[in-house]
Amino acid sequence: MNTSFKLLIKMKKLIFLIFFIPLVFFGQNKPSLDYLYPETDLIIKHHDDWGGNNYKVKIAEFKKEPLNYGAIVFLGNSITSGGKDWSKKLNYPNIYNRGIAGDVTDGVLARINEIVYFKPRAVFLLIGINDLWNNMPPSAEYVGNNILKIAQTIKDRSPKTKIYIQTILPVEKEVHKQSIKKVNDIIKSNLKDDIYKVIDLYSVFVDDKGLMKDDLFNDGIHLNEKGYAVWVQFIKSTVHSIKS
Repeated sequence: MNTSFKLLIKMKKLIFLIFFIPLVFFGQNKPSLDYLYPETDLIIKHHDDWGGNNYKVKIAEFKKEPLNYGAIVFLGNSITSGGKDWSKKLNYPNIYNRGIAGDVTDGVLARINEIVYFKPRAVFLLIGINDLWNNMPPSAEYVGNNILKIAQTIKDRSPKTKIYIQTILPVEKEVHKQSIKKVNDIIKSNLKDDIYKVIDLYSVFVDDKGLMKDDLFNDGIHLNEKGYAVWVQFIKSTVHSIKS
């Protein structure tokens, strides 16, 4: 084998290594982000059985479609989830729906790692009614303080993220009226503009008896399309004011 041929073989091997090794290490074997999400065996305080099972299903979906960096995130329970495509509703790009039906404040805290990792431009939080709806509900103070904790955690770990806490909506059951009001009072009375801003959704959905406006809901707690249209109209200017 002559010298020129040997040199050609060596060059081919070198070219192969230059292109193949990066493909292995940075393509097929890129690091997993599964650590950002709750473990499948995690039991969340105040989830009911259905809510706990649905939580696991949705977390598995989120793993397959993680957030983009710098997105806007709508974070909450079934009321947020039911809005489906918030980008389409608000005519604004790069909005992710991170609502989970049945979720509670402790559930949001348990999945906060994904949110802060991707450094969203803004988070719109609506959570708490499932805590209060539970057969053995925590106190309004517990729920309110958890909501404040969610906001503080996001701010501490993603300081540039704008945080909007939306007040809990009224429902048809009289028994929940005072608890909802107490949680909303905690949200408003602890307002610090450098941590979060308040969007008082409750004020546009409540009737003169402190209960929900019937024409905006379809089952005593979840919004109908007219209700979502009211929500969109109420927050649209805020969303469109957020700059990248």
